Amino acid sequence: MLGQILVNGLMTGFVYALVAVGLTLTWGVMDVINFSHGEFLLWGMYAAFGLWSVFTIDPLFALPICAVLIFILGGLTYFGIIKRVLNAPGLTALLATFGLSMILKNLAQFFFTANYRNVTNTIFGNDTFRVLGLHIRQDYLVAAAGSLLLTILVMLFINKTKTGVAIKATSINRQTAQLMGINTDKIFAITFGLSGACVGAAAALMVSFTPITPNSCTLYSILAFVIVALGGFGNIKGALLAALIVGVVEALGGFWLDTTFKYAIVFAVYLIVMQIRPKGLFGW
Repeated sequence: MLGQILVNGLMTGFVYALVAVGLTLTWGVMDVINFSHGEFLLWGMYAAFGLWSVFTIDPLFALPICAVLIFILGGLTYFGIIKRVLNAPGLTALLATFGLSMILKNLAQFFFTANYRNVTNTIFGNDTFRVLGLHIRQDYLVAAAGSLLLTILVMLFINKTKTGVAIKATSINRQTAQLMGINTDKIFAITFGLSGACVGAAAALMVSFTPITPNSCTLYSILAFVIVALGGFGNIKGALLAALIVGVVEALGGFWLDTTFKYAIVFAVYLIVMQIRPKGLFGW
């Protein structure tokens, strides 16, 4: 039983990681708290739902399309909103993205109503198989494996490519990066777009087992903030490890206490860790 709980928690954690990686990029590189991060995920889910319901494209095949669409949304958000308030006091950007989150959420309700939307009959479906006595749902496993793979690819992109190194340099010191010839405006746009691509891909992976409503992504947004803070701001590897911790704590809390209290346990662990390490478990 404990093994089943741990496996479920780890699979959930991998999905959380991909959602949180997008947030840790903008927070760590630009020092901007994107309050509309959850709504980016929401619109990624509606994009996957639309491609499935209108064109019968399975969410797994719709993943790159969703990633590109939310990448574009992230880029437009930077040029239309963030760029204009980037040098303003930090609270300004937060309030600006909060306003954007309200717009995106209400637009979702206007176009799709508050009714639940579900994606069914996907390639992998919700069938289960047994491995070492553990019951594993196919769609959960695909979502977890896909999220882990994409998270690793983002880490490799940041650490191994010229653009990724420029992103890291900009996150360390914007002025010095500019003196070295880095176009920080372009880097910020790429960062915001990459953040959107991460949640767009996560949305396509999650949509087969997550009902969609205009309010369905609020919890994921809050958990992403918790994971980023736990892992250390701007630390992708920290976000991955923190997401696994959150997934396991959530699963254990739901089993030992009750599913209605599992998130309370997660937030309690978060508060305890913040008292001991305010910069997060893996922060400098």
